[in-house]
Amino acid sequence: MTKRILFALLWIGFVTYAFVFAPPDDPNTLELITNLSTGKWQGINPLVVALFNLMGIWPLIYSAVVFIDGRTQKIPAWIFATISFAVGAFAILPYLALRQSNKEFIGQKGIFLKILDSRLTGIALTIGAAILVAYGLQGADWGDFARQWQTSRFINVMSLDFCLLSLLFPTLLEDDMARRSFQNSTLFWITALIPLFGASIYLCLRPPITENSAEKLVQAEISNSQQM
Repeated sequence: MTKRILFALLWIGFVTYAFVFAPPDDPNTLELITNLSTGKWQGINPLVVALFNLMGIWPLIYSAVVFIDGRTQKIPAWIFATISFAVGAFAILPYLALRQSNKEFIGQKGIFLKILDSRLTGIALTIGAAILVAYGLQGADWGDFARQWQTSRFINVMSLDFCLLSLLFPTLLEDDMARRSFQNSTLFWITALIPLFGASIYLCLRPPITENSAEKLVQAEISNSQQM
């Protein structure tokens, strides 16, 4: 319960900051977002390009855990995971506040879950993140980025969103590792302490989850209904 309250308060604080205390909207924000989305990157600071695209990597990393975690949750985890592609931590925080600890995977994995659970997905995301980070660092203009961070709500909030997603991911690790009967404290701390790459490397190294029988799924649903 304490964790739920903390996540809820953090969500309220982040929303309040984003709409009240963050720098004002830049008049060119819509044009910037359009150019970033359509690949018209000429003249845009590579750091901004990399950050914008990394915010597309993060929801995929979370999806690889949240869709599996949500199998026996009372709330539809897929809604929060899907919305996170547009708003990042603004969608992940409510899920963390509403979810219950879930250390078992019940039922069978469909094609979609098999893809998310595959180590190849983790490898692809790690490579993609590495390419984007390398692109951002090559020719990066840190002075320009600092100026935009101070004057643009979009850049400011997106940067903080990235940091929040990095900090929040380890809160899902304990249950995900338990579902896999996977104990590795070293990997846990690597994931927790290294932003972005710690999470993507975890997806590369974690063992695949074991499928369970349909009878166990029925038992879990009965147990959940009795708790309600």
